[in-house]
Amino acid sequence: MSMTNTTLTYTYADLPELMGLMTGDEKHGPAATSTLDVLWVLYDRVLRVSPDGMTDPERDRFLLSKGHGPMAYYAVLAAKGFLPVEWLPGFGSYDSPLGHHPDRTLVPGAEIGSGSLGHGLPIAVGTALGLRAQGLDEPRVWALIGDAELDEGSNHEAIAFAGPAGLDRLHTVVVDNSSATYARPGGIAARFEAAGWSALTVDGRDHEALYTAFTAPHPGRPHVVVAQVEPKSA
Repeated sequence: MSMTNTTLTYTYADLPELMGLMTGDEKHGPAATSTLDVLWVLYDRVLRVSPDGMTDPERDRFLLSKGHGPMAYYAVLAAKGFLPVEWLPGFGSYDSPLGHHPDRTLVPGAEIGSGSLGHGLPIAVGTALGLRAQGLDEPRVWALIGDAELDEGSNHEAIAFAGPAGLDRLHTVVVDNSSATYARPGGIAARFEAAGWSALTVDGRDHEALYTAFTAPHPGRPHVVVAQVEPKSA
């Protein structure tokens, strides 16, 4: 089954213009731009999901945990037809469905309400377990987290559980813009590998490298891609 949206109105080159439609004092610009390339490659080439298939039980699930800078997410959803481009200029306003944190009850295509650091990966683990319990073996679960979220203990509990549980439909992307408080010996990937995950580290701006890493085989194990981008302070 292929559920990728094939009606492409916008391209990657249009995303800066779409993001530019969203203004305001709480844009969290660096948090948004750090995720732009990851989001585009996922929605353009990897995720089996489309605007008309959001209730299909066989769809892939994408969970944005790094939800405190959602402009790139909204821009990609608009580019792929999940929500009207006309909504973008109202970002963050009182009567706009596009809040400073995505709300799954208001934003078409959003699987979870997000923004609280450390909650997305645990929800993704639960989602993968739930799909397994229902006998749904095709849907993949993707969670996008920021490196600073690894300061939260809830993520380490999720990492420690998912590996031994063999949740091979679970995928995580860690966007690493050097925001984490604590260094990790061997880097971020080593933390996941120690818990039995398949792990790759790539340039988070290189679309081909991202695609290759996202689609790498990892039988019997959950998979993490660490997407390194420029430091937040750069």
